Amino acid sequence: MTLPAWAGLAGDHHVHSTFSDDAESTLAENVAAARQAGLDQIRLVDHVRASTTWVPEFCRRTAALRPTAQGITIRTGVEAKMLDATGRLDLPPGLRTDPDRPDRVGRVLIADHQYPSPVGPWSPSRVLDERAAGLSSDAIVDTLVGAMIGAMAAVEHAQLAHPFSLLPKVGLTEDDLLADHLSALCAAALAHGTWVEINEKWACPGPRAIEAFATAGVTLVASTDSHHHRDVGRYDRVVDLSRSLADAQVVDPLSAGGR
Repeated sequence: MTLPAWAGLAGDHHVHSTFSDDAESTLAENVAAARQAGLDQIRLVDHVRASTTWVPEFCRRTAALRPTAQGITIRTGVEAKMLDATGRLDLPPGLRTDPDRPDRVGRVLIADHQYPSPVGPWSPSRVLDERAAGLSSDAIVDTLVGAMIGAMAAVEHAQLAHPFSLLPKVGLTEDDLLADHLSALCAAALAHGTWVEINEKWACPGPRAIEAFATAGVTLVASTDSHHHRDVGRYDRVVDLSRSLADAQVVDPLSAGGR
């Protein structure tokens, strides 16, 4: 297997704060927790929608934390769900990413919170109803993978957040992914500089997908998807999922496709 661009477990690349309506800890609490956990980097990430207006304030507050971070590299991101089969994302209009500018977020995390159907986002329960009415598993997976590829092409500095977490919610597993699906995702991630996270909260992607991304040389990062500072940098499932990467050379993602 080709050595992957694996960032190892010294960073947490998906941490939510009170800028997200379902999280409990402040930005400062998360950074302090990262220091306590012995991390050397953290990506502060919060949920956005097209109607979100707080991104400039989020950037100002994270920038204010950097001088006192005491050896921890603070990075930023926003998490947006895919809205349809083209990969259109629920992002504020005009949002731009730039890892080197404190007034912009560093990455867009692409999330499969809902099924990106050709006519718009469907809840998992809607997908289950459609399956009962005849929608095939193959069609669901084809559409999901196509949307992920479209989303990667649509934004700069992307990261796949908890990839395939939707599948169990609609009665499928990663075993329903064909080799061609994984090959196409790997090619798109490489072409667009997209990172892929190994997610603690949802325990995904699985070993087969991780091996595919790693073999292709896609940058892999660990994340807790923490919604409370007590969970920042606390890995269990990711340790198991990343065992195949244990002998890989740990690299700084800055040297493996951007920030």
